Amino acid sequence: MEKEKRAALISLAAGFIIGGVIFISGYIHQPVVPYLTAIILFILLVLFFIPPHIRKEITDPLPSGRIDERNVMFSRRLLEPGTNRFEEYYKRHPEHKAADDLFRKKPGLLNRCAVYYDPLTFPAADAFFQTVEEMSSGVTGPVAEAQEKISPVRITRFLKDWAEKLGAISSGVAVMQPYHYYHTGGRHYNYGEKIEPPYRFGFVFTVEMDREMINAGPLGPAVMESAHQYLEAGKIAVVISQYLRFLGYDARAHIDAHYQVVCPLVARDAGLGEIGRMGLLMTPRLGPRVRIGVVTTNVELIPDERKEDPSVMDFCLRCKKCALNCPVGAIPEGTPEMIDGVRRWQIKQEACYTYWATVGTDCGRCVAVCPYSHPDNAFHRMVRWGIKRSWLINKLALPLDELFYRKKPVRGQVPEWLRK
Repeated sequence: MEKEKRAALISLAAGFIIGGVIFISGYIHQPVVPYLTAIILFILLVLFFIPPHIRKEITDPLPSGRIDERNVMFSRRLLEPGTNRFEEYYKRHPEHKAADDLFRKKPGLLNRCAVYYDPLTFPAADAFFQTVEEMSSGVTGPVAEAQEKISPVRITRFLKDWAEKLGAISSGVAVMQPYHYYHTGGRHYNYGEKIEPPYRFGFVFTVEMDREMINAGPLGPAVMESAHQYLEAGKIAVVISQYLRFLGYDARAHIDAHYQVVCPLVARDAGLGEIGRMGLLMTPRLGPRVRIGVVTTNVELIPDERKEDPSVMDFCLRCKKCALNCPVGAIPEGTPEMIDGVRRWQIKQEACYTYWATVGTDCGRCVAVCPYSHPDNAFHRMVRWGIKRSWLINKLALPLDELFYRKKPVRGQVPEWLRK
């Protein structure tokens, strides 16, 4: 059940209209009617089977360098005024000072004074994040001296099947590249440390975020669900990394606040999706409505090929719903631009995080309104299939999505179980 009243009413009305036209035409004894109907059906059939014109090479596939984690907002928010680290950072990056001073004046993520503070969902999200932090001791660990000999095919298949059993929606293997890693750490445990790419393979997977919870964003249920799936992804990553170390192979889990890799890039190169307008991984089944976990390791695995899907990027170029619905305009509406030598979209992370610090949640409106975030049911699978392969569906998908779900969708209701 999608629980979308507008979409259901429009579908019902369309069914009545089409059925009525067919019923009435049966009583019109004009020879032109069946011929006209046949012509219309023939035209629609032809348009359905004509392949769409999909623009390619909208963004550049390979980054030109590595990212300094100290520049991301999750690291900058940890800087404490008056400390040497604070002074040193803004001496190197004075251009960030004014924007960062602004978010520091706000209550902060999950703060009791935030605009959308809720005594049920905020502490629940905090409990999830704290539990993830307590798991961080399992990110790395000692490696067994005796090394099991398992074929790459068998261990790869086992990891994928096991990850699915543990709750993953999709999984893949990437050959790790330097650009997958941050070049310098930005968290308390590794601030300023150079990160050397030590592992050959990355086992990466996604877990689903509940649509009803995310649709309530930027209210509390969205951050509660986001935190929950960081925990689920973290649990799978820590268990798998520990398992590989038991087998005698070094491995590291990458979980919330303990990433050394840029997860969307690893996932894209493992064939799990593309990176869209909002800078998140766009998966074939759930769009951006996922969290990502990564385990880097030196055990020999069978890598997956990147599954380039220009139809997703072409759709992002035309859609703009995430940009139009962002409360602070942090997502660009235009075409990709050259940034650090690479043509891509880049969100205004300062504006995004300042809004988070104001409302107390990680918002999630961009994820909620994305047409690819609709449920993974037969109807939406058909639409996604058609966007790739049918001129008719490719052209109709966006305007029909805006008709059924609105160009600027209303915020979803808080799930009933949280309203009791």
